[in-house]
Amino acid sequence: MKTKNLAAVLFFFISVAAFAQTARIKGVILDENNQPVGDADISYKNTSTTSNENGFYILTVPANQKITVIFSHLSNKSASLDIELKPNEDFEFNPVLSKKVEMIGVVEIYDNRKRIEGITNISPRDIKLIPGANAGVENLLKTLPGVNNNSDLSSGYNVRGGNYDENLVYVNEVEVYRPFLVRSGQQEGLSFTNTDMIQNVDFSAGGFQAKYGDKLSSVLDITYRRPKSFGASLEASLLGGSLMVETASKNQKWAAITGVRYRDNSLLVNSQETETNFRPTFADIQTNVTYNPNNKWELSFLGNISQNRYNYEPLTRQTNFGTIDDPKALLVFYEGQEKDRYETYFGALKTTYKASEDFTLKLIASAYLTQEQEYFDIKADYSFGELDTNIGSGNLGNIVYTQEIGSQLNHARNDLDALIVNAEVKGFHNIKENKIEWGFKYTREDIRDRIVEWEVIDSAGFSLNPPVIDLPIRDQPYNPYTGPLVPYQNVRALNYTKIDRLSGYVQWSKKGLIGTHDVWYNFGVRAHSWQVSGDNLDGKNQTTFSPRAQFAIKPDWDSDMVFRLSGGLYHQPPFYRELRGADGKVNPDVKAQQSVHVVLSNDYSFKMWDRPFKLVTEAYYKSMSDVNTYTLDNVRIRYSANNDAKAYATGFDARLNGEFVPGTESWFSFGYMKTEENINDRGYIARPTDQRLKFGILFQDYVKNIPNLKLYLNLVYNTGLPGGSPSYADPYVYQSRLRDYRRADVGFSYVFTEKNNERPEGHWLKRFKDLSLGLEIFNMFNNQNAITNTWVRDVYTKVQYGIPNYMTTRVFNVKITARL
Repeated sequence: MKTKNLAAVLFFFISVAAFAQTARIKGVILDENNQPVGDADISYKNTSTTSNENGFYILTVPANQKITVIFSHLSNKSASLDIELKPNEDFEFNPVLSKKVEMIGVVEIYDNRKRIEGITNISPRDIKLIPGANAGVENLLKTLPGVNNNSDLSSGYNVRGGNYDENLVYVNEVEVYRPFLVRSGQQEGLSFTNTDMIQNVDFSAGGFQAKYGDKLSSVLDITYRRPKSFGASLEASLLGGSLMVETASKNQKWAAITGVRYRDNSLLVNSQETETNFRPTFADIQTNVTYNPNNKWELSFLGNISQNRYNYEPLTRQTNFGTIDDPKALLVFYEGQEKDRYETYFGALKTTYKASEDFTLKLIASAYLTQEQEYFDIKADYSFGELDTNIGSGNLGNIVYTQEIGSQLNHARNDLDALIVNAEVKGFHNIKENKIEWGFKYTREDIRDRIVEWEVIDSAGFSLNPPVIDLPIRDQPYNPYTGPLVPYQNVRALNYTKIDRLSGYVQWSKKGLIGTHDVWYNFGVRAHSWQVSGDNLDGKNQTTFSPRAQFAIKPDWDSDMVFRLSGGLYHQPPFYRELRGADGKVNPDVKAQQSVHVVLSNDYSFKMWDRPFKLVTEAYYKSMSDVNTYTLDNVRIRYSANNDAKAYATGFDARLNGEFVPGTESWFSFGYMKTEENINDRGYIARPTDQRLKFGILFQDYVKNIPNLKLYLNLVYNTGLPGGSPSYADPYVYQSRLRDYRRADVGFSYVFTEKNNERPEGHWLKRFKDLSLGLEIFNMFNNQNAITNTWVRDVYTKVQYGIPNYMTTRVFNVKITARL
C-alpha cells in the first residue's frame, strides 16, 4: 500500500512538473480587412490546432525553448512567430494574414458562416468614413436593400415592412434599447453605438436563427474592439466631436477602450423650415473593459451614460405646397417652448468560461435605466396663403394673400422612468461535426409612466370638438355651439407597469455533404413566457414557441455560389409601448404579434476586372397575424394595443458589392417591397411603412493624380410612404402618399498620412496612423424630403390639408480626424 501511495505521489509531482514546462500562445487571427479568419492552421512541429469561426485559437507549446510557430490558411499568406516563453506563461499574439496573390481558379474564399446564415458584414472603416447627417451604423444600413429610414436625424430604421420597434440590436451580445418618448429624429442626437469602438458589425434582414431574440424584422449584432496596445483618436466638426482612448497591459490580461462624444444639432435643425431659438445638445461616455485571468476565463464590462437636452422655442414656419395651378402656403406663428430631457444609464457584465475545446459557457447580466421628460406648451396661429404665380412679377413665389384659419395650443407634462434588468446564461458545444447552442434569459421591466397631453384647436374664433364627441349642432360657425367645451385631443394616464419575462432557445447546426456538394443545416426553437402586472393590472401569463430553420448548399460547381432557404415562426411579445393604447391606458393582455417568414437567397462570389465581387439576391414573404396596428408621427409610434389586424409583406432584394475602384469597397442595392394590413376584416390597405421601391449606392473613390484626396458618396432613393391620417380619423379614408425620398450625402477627405511609409523616421506625421481633413455636403441636391404630414383644418371649406413636414436642406460640414 505504501509503495502504491508513493508511486501516486511521484506521478502527481511528475505531472505537475511536466505541466509547468509548457506555455500557451493564444489570440485572434485576422485578415487584412480586420475580419476574423476561421479554420486557420497554427502549428509547431507535430503540435497543431485550428482557429474557430471567430478567428480565436489556443496552442500549447514547450517552455524555455526557442520555437517557431506557423500560421497558415488556404486563401491567405502564411505568417510565423519566433518566441521563447517561460513555464506556464500565456502569450497573446494576433497575426494578420494578407490575401494570397495567386487564386484557386477565379474563386476567392469568403467567411462561409456569414454566407450560410444570410449575414451582411459591414466594415467599421466604411462606417466611419461614409457621410451622413446622423453618421454611424444606422446611416450605412439605409443603403442596404430592404432597410429604410426617411428621417435625416433619427437612428431608427425599418426593415422589410416592419416598424422601428421590430429590430434587435446587440452590442457584445447584450441587447440595447432606444428612448421611449422620442417623437422626432432631431430629439435623438446620438445612437447607442460608438463607431470609434467597433470591431465587427453583422446584420440580418430576416430569416435569422433561434439564438437571436424575439423580434419580427432584423438583427444588428455589434462587437466592440479589444485593444492590444495604446491608441487614441479625435474627431471634431461643426456638429460636435468625439475622443477615444484605448490601452492594454503588457501581459495582455487587461484591456480597456473608452469613448466620449458630444453633438450639437443646431447646424442641421436651423436648415429646416421652422425658425427657432434652439440648441439641442447630446453627450455620452462609453467604456468596454476586458480581463483575462488565464486562458480559460474572460471577464468584461460594458458601460454607458448618456444625456440628451432638447430645448426648443419655435418662432415661425412657412411651408409651400399644392400644385402648379393652385399653389398654397401654410404660415405659422408660434409662442411657447418645449423642454425635453433624456438620461440613460447602462451597464453589463459578461464572463466567458472555456471549459474545454468543445464546451464554452457564458454568463451575462445587464441593467438599463432611462429617465425621460417631455414638457411643452406651444401655441400656433396658422393661416393659409396664396402664392404669386405671375412669372413677370417681382414677388414670384411669395405670399400675396393670407386667410386666417385658426390656432392650436399643445400642452404636455409627460414623465417616464424605466428600469430593465436581464440575466442570461449561454452554452456552446462542439460534438464531432455537430454544434449545439442553448441559452436561458430572465428579464424584469419596471416602467413608471405619467401622461398628461392635450390639444385645443380654435378655428375662426370657434373651439373645435373632437369628432368622437356627439355634438348637438355640427354646422359651426353658422349656428352657435351650446355643448361642452373639451380639448380636441386629451390623453391622461398614470401607469405603473411590471413585465416579467423568461425566454430560452436551443439550436443545432451541422455541416455535411450531399454527393460532392457542401451543405449546412440549422434548426432551433425559441420559447418566450411573460406576464404583465402593476397597479390595477393583472394580465394573464402568455407563452409562445418559435421554431426556425436554415438550409444552405454550396454546389460543387466552377461558379462560387451558395443557395439558402431559411425561415420559421417569429413572435414579438409586446414591449411597454405596444401595451399602451391611444388613450394612454395599458392593456395587459395584448398578444404577441406573429409572423411566418420565408427567405430564399443566392450568394454569388466572382471576379471582375481581376477584383473580387459579390451579388446577393433574396426573395421573401411574411404572413403576419395578431398584428398590433399603429400610427406613425415622425418617429413616434402609437399602437392600438388590441391585435386587431392581419398583414403581409413580400419583396425582392439585390445587392452587388466589390472593388469598383481598386482597394475600396462600394455597393449598389435594389429593393422591391409591398406590405398591407387588413383591420377588422375591412380589406387590405397600405401599412405605414409600405415603401415600394428602394435604390441605394455607397461609393468610394480617390483622385488618380492626387491619391490623398478621397471621395465618399451615400445615395438613397425611396418611393413615397403613405402620408398617414389625422387624429381620430379612419385610415381607410386617408391613403395618399408623400413625395419620393431622394437624398445624396457626399464627403471629401484629404489624408495627410497616405504616404507615411515613404516618409523618413522622425517626420511629425509619422506620429499619426491617420490624419485627415474633410468636407461633407449633406443633402447635396437640396431635395425637399417629407417624413409625415401636419393636418390643418379649414372650417369654412370643411377640408383638412395634409401639409408635408420637410426635413433638412443642403448643409455643409467640416471635420478633422486624427488617430494615434
